[in-house]
Amino acid sequence: MGNIISQVLRGNPVRTKSKSNILWFDEIGIEDIDLVGGKNASLGEMYHNLKRKKVQVPSGFAITSSAYRYVLEKSGALAALATLLKKLNHKDSQVLASIGQKAREIILNCEIPPDLQKEIIDAYQKLSSQYKLKNMEVAVRSSATSEDLPTASFAGQQETYLNISGEKELLLACKRCFASLFTNRAIAYRCEQKIDHLSSYLSIGVQKMVRSDLACAGVIFTLDTESGFPNVVYITGSYGLGESVVQGTVNPDEFYVFKPTLKDGYKSIIDKTIGNKATQVVYAKDKEHPVKTIDTPLEDRKKFCLNDREIIQLAKWAVTIEDHYSKKNGKWTPMDLEWAKDGQTGQLFIVQARPETVQSQKNKNIIENYVLLQKSSIITTGKSVGNKIAQGTAKIIKNVKDISQFKPGEILVTEMTDPDWVPIMRIASAIVTDRGGRTSHAAIVSRELGLPCIVGTNNATQAIKNGQPITVDCSEGEHGIVYDGLLKFKVNTINVQKVPNTKTKIMINVGYPDEAFALGLLPSEGVGLAREEFIVTESIRIHPMALVEFEKVEDPQIREQINTITSGYPDKPAFFVDKLAMGVATIAASFYPRDVILRFSDFKTNEYVNLIGGKYFEPKEENPMIGWRGASRYYNEGYKEGFALECKAIKRVREEFGLKNLKVMIPVCRTPEEGKKVLQVMKKNGLVQGKDGLEVYVMCEIPSNVILADQFCDIFDGFSIGSNDLTQMTLGVDRDSALVADIYDERNEAVKRMIEHVIRVAKSRKRKIGICGDAPSTYPEFAKFLVDCGIDSISLSPDAVLKTRILVANHEKLKKKPKKSHSL
Repeated sequence: MGNIISQVLRGNPVRTKSKSNILWFDEIGIEDIDLVGGKNASLGEMYHNLKRKKVQVPSGFAITSSAYRYVLEKSGALAALATLLKKLNHKDSQVLASIGQKAREIILNCEIPPDLQKEIIDAYQKLSSQYKLKNMEVAVRSSATSEDLPTASFAGQQETYLNISGEKELLLACKRCFASLFTNRAIAYRCEQKIDHLSSYLSIGVQKMVRSDLACAGVIFTLDTESGFPNVVYITGSYGLGESVVQGTVNPDEFYVFKPTLKDGYKSIIDKTIGNKATQVVYAKDKEHPVKTIDTPLEDRKKFCLNDREIIQLAKWAVTIEDHYSKKNGKWTPMDLEWAKDGQTGQLFIVQARPETVQSQKNKNIIENYVLLQKSSIITTGKSVGNKIAQGTAKIIKNVKDISQFKPGEILVTEMTDPDWVPIMRIASAIVTDRGGRTSHAAIVSRELGLPCIVGTNNATQAIKNGQPITVDCSEGEHGIVYDGLLKFKVNTINVQKVPNTKTKIMINVGYPDEAFALGLLPSEGVGLAREEFIVTESIRIHPMALVEFEKVEDPQIREQINTITSGYPDKPAFFVDKLAMGVATIAASFYPRDVILRFSDFKTNEYVNLIGGKYFEPKEENPMIGWRGASRYYNEGYKEGFALECKAIKRVREEFGLKNLKVMIPVCRTPEEGKKVLQVMKKNGLVQGKDGLEVYVMCEIPSNVILADQFCDIFDGFSIGSNDLTQMTLGVDRDSALVADIYDERNEAVKRMIEHVIRVAKSRKRKIGICGDAPSTYPEFAKFLVDCGIDSISLSPDAVLKTRILVANHEKLKKKPKKSHSL
């Protein structure tokens, strides 16, 4: 009824949709896929339903599948195509190419009937007049009736033509779109999906062109594309038209926004990574080739293409669109969107939408964990796609004309891919590219095919030798690694539904943020130990005091190195706060709303000195292990300004990003008085114990923490036992010394009595107590001992979570009345 009313209000006669050759976006919705294809149906769905929610979609119209059938029937092309396709063998790339070429020629040689030409031109002129323009530039996009479905995506199988202006140019682009239903990759894809070629029709979307050639454009997913983690919006973007991001010709900027706290009103941009954005696609004056690629100015490459306000706006729209489609489908429907910014008006637009078709189709109860069992020399690295490992012989192909040389099971190494490469991508064991990001064509198709893929290496085609045996490892989080040789690996499969519940909380130790999304999907009660040190060494690399007191860094080379790393940050300490906040936020978001306990920095002086600029701020100590580390640094003049940066980062995570599940922990706190000093410094820097549920824990890792446990209970909200250091301090053994390694053993009776005592005291004082040391991950009997002591939580290395959870569940069933405890 709404469509009929809208037609009447526009002064149009009421038409039967199924017989219409032209339908405007406000006349169509997702139920009209058979008429206008998946792409147009989604545009209409958004334009018709989400405009009132302020999601901006450029106006346009669809040339329907009825028009496509009319063109082919009128010209006799359908019969010719049916005869031709009988000879098809899609697994033979040469036959496929020949059939595809002939099919496209059949359609290109058809004439668009005069009456249909008039309808298309009239609609085009009407669209131009809506914007008070003559022969307005439009995007002409193919929209197949069998694409962009919840279970199948065509990932660029048909063609799109940008910056089309004029009646003649529009009609030519339409014919090319019709013909693109029979590109080689589209034919192969339909064969794989068992879709009948002659039952798949094509519609065309004609949409106002957003002048992103003067600004930027990109892609949005409403989940993490690699792990399937559902609680983030993942945005990529680069300068110019969006084709450079979609096709993978650039390494784009990347942004993650956390959905749950975004909905609560927080500015939850939990991660930002700048891409090199080396080139951009812009308008050209040549009507035959209306767009061209140019180099991006160096200054622009160093800047993000979007500001924070724009990132939040796109994320809100993405969530609105996802919520709409999920409600419509009666189940969670993550989305794959394309966005563009108009450089003339500064406005943002959503220009395409389709259901995400890889992670959403997976069984969420089954988790596959790939583990590399060997290491060798690293050939190159890039951004990982997926989480698998593959091995094989490298085949370097730089030109699509040479794809017939590719053999099944080889690893494809190339500069970048586009849809013409799909036939050999289907038979590859892995893919490695020089260029592109994690929303590029190579990445999208690799996910659909379930292949490990590494994109944006910059040098794979030079570093890898043709015919070289290699291993492609995407199991280590964001960074993909290509190793020399065929390395052994294993695959662990976890059925989450079969993992037992336990009274004792099973938590995870997390170091690297880029692993967090995947780890957050494991069956756990949160993070018992998140380490700052990994974020500092990987993402920051600079000593915090070298940023606070940059003038004290005298070496010109070190100063230049710091300036390069902090490029774009006039305030150097802000770089530290930003990077630490985003690393911590990624971990906290991955487990939200479960607890994440972050340990403040616990570098020793001989480790701090290795950070860039560290030599100007660290003393030389004879025994750093028991020297100036942990709590003693935080209130000391030599580091308290560095600690203030840590506090600011955590304050941002909790207050700006809304991640109140983040707790903090003080390491190496030797006396209760020292603990009070640290709490005062934290308060001065905006972190107040108890405010908005902020809990502060202390590491129990030195004998004084155990002996004075009752006094520490008066100051802190709980303990986390660091069994590594506690063993060292209790036995008086340097755990880094091979000479006394045989004495070092967490299972020593003295250590166990220490642990048993502190658990008993903590429980009697109603304080939380867990363990984050290696012992329960390494020794099953130690985990059982902890359960018998009544510990609240056991935090483990990720690879030990499943087996220890099962062990603890079984032991809890057998657990008898506790034995009489030992006193110290």
